[in-house]
Formats: sequence, structure tokens, C-alpha cells
Amino acid sequence: MDRLIYTSMTGANHTLNQQATVAHNLANASTTGFRAENNAFRAIPIFGDGLPTRAFVVDSTVSADLTPGPLQTTGRDLDVAVKGAGWITVQLDNGEEAYTRNGSLQVSPNGILLTQNGLKVKGETGFITIPPDTRITIGVDGTVSSVPISPQPNTVAAVGRIKLVNPPEENLIKGADSLFRLKDGSQAPIDARVRLVDGTLEGSNVNVVHEMVSMITLARQFDMQMKMLESAQHNAQQASEIMVLRA
Repeated sequence: MDRLIYTSMTGANHTLNQQATVAHNLANASTTGFRAENNAFRAIPIFGDGLPTRAFVVDSTVSADLTPGPLQTTGRDLDVAVKGAGWITVQLDNGEEAYTRNGSLQVSPNGILLTQNGLKVKGETGFITIPPDTRITIGVDGTVSSVPISPQPNTVAAVGRIKLVNPPEENLIKGADSLFRLKDGSQAPIDARVRLVDGTLEGSNVNVVHEMVSMITLARQFDMQMKMLESAQHNAQQASEIMVLRA
């Protein structure tokens, strides 16, 4: 009887965790460059003295869905989207390198090119600094150029080039901050084949209909597991009554 109880209990617990993942995906359905998370159940046998007669359920995040999201034209000079495969490199406050598809950029008061979350956009030779009183353009290869704000903006100067990378998908892992990193903690090499589209942002790849169906399915699974626990409790009570009568 305890086999049924343990399996149902662990299954119900991880169904709640899956519901949290689905809710997180739905909450980011409109987040620029967001990648949906995928989960799956798997059964793990319990090994000990004797045969592995019991098993429990675990919920493992298989991977993130790396399918490209829809491109949305904004016309803003500081908006870029990665066309096809590839990533924009950013640097965290602790010096760690991470990768994102969110190309909504801004310029700090000190002239540093940042993401909307305040992360520094990493260039091929360091951070990208924008001169004052200029507007910038970003080329398809990530080259950032500055144009003076004047009646005759006839001087264009390249101030840096965004580090664009394209490591193998199986080497990437998604963090709690929705940024991607290499599993071994190293830094991905520059990939000159990655291309950007200026004045455009990539939307979230979350399929809202699919996630809603998943939420309903998980709710039904949780109800089924609760009924199994109730059945186990009822059977245990019936067995106890029989034992009392026989005694």
C-alpha cells in the first residue's frame, strides 16, 4: 500500500512544480526574446536492501524551447533581433558571460551600451561606449556606428561590434534569470555568421494555447493523484477493520 501512496505523493508534488513552470511561461508570453521551458516526468527506482520494489517520481527540466519567436518591427534604432540562430552576449555584474535574444538596448548616462535590464552588452574587444551627442546605427553583423546629431550628419564612426555567438544548443543551459550560459562555464567563441535585423525585436516563443492546455492537463493529473491517495487511505482503513474483526 505504501508503494501507491509514495508514488502518488511524489507525482502530485512534481505536478505542482510543472504547473509553476507553465505559469512562468504564460507570464512571459509577451517578454521580448523569452524562451519557454519544457518539463517531463521520469520514474526513479529506490535501491536499498533487497529488490528495488518502490519508485518515486521526479520532474526534470529537459531543456528550453529554442524555437525562434516572431519578429516585430519597431523602427527604433536601439532595437535589434537575431535572425535565425545565434545569441547576443552580455556580461553580468560578477563578470560572468551570458547570452540573450532580447535585443532591446539602451545607452547609460555614461555612454555604455546596455540591455533594458541594465546588463552591459559585450563587444568583440570589450564594452561598447557611445560618444555623446550622437545617434547610433547597428549593422547586420553587429557593428555599432555613431552618427553626430547635427544639421549635416556626414561623419559615421564605428565604435564597436556586438559579440554574436552561436554555440551548440546542447551546450547551453538556461538560468533562473532567463539568460543562457555554457554548461561548462566557458565563453562561447565569436560566430561571424550570426546576423541581426535592426529596428526589430523578437517576441516570446511561448505558445499560449499549448500552455493553457498543459495547465488543464496538469490540473487533471493532480486530481487523479489525489484520488489515488484517497483510495489508498480507504483501502488501508478497510484492511485495518478486517484485521480488528479477525482479532
